[in-house]
Amino acid sequence: MDGMLRSVFFNRSVLLRATKVALVVGCILVAINHGDALLAGNLNGTLVAKAVLTFFVPFSVSVYSSAAAIRNR
Repeated sequence: MDGMLRSVFFNRSVLLRATKVALVVGCILVAINHGDALLAGNLNGTLVAKAVLTFFVPFSVSVYSSAAAIRNR
């Protein structure tokens, strides 16, 4: 990872924004993808793992978008 990308990734404002996006979008995606299982009480290790990974997707996209925007300045 080059120095510019590393500095973007560890930038406090980038991480804070990405975390907020991940929480909002991740909750929506978990509700859409796993809401029926959660409401039925079918909570197991696989479902928890999938739900956690669901939050990683919007976090990654947000960090990548911030890095691309900063790079294109």
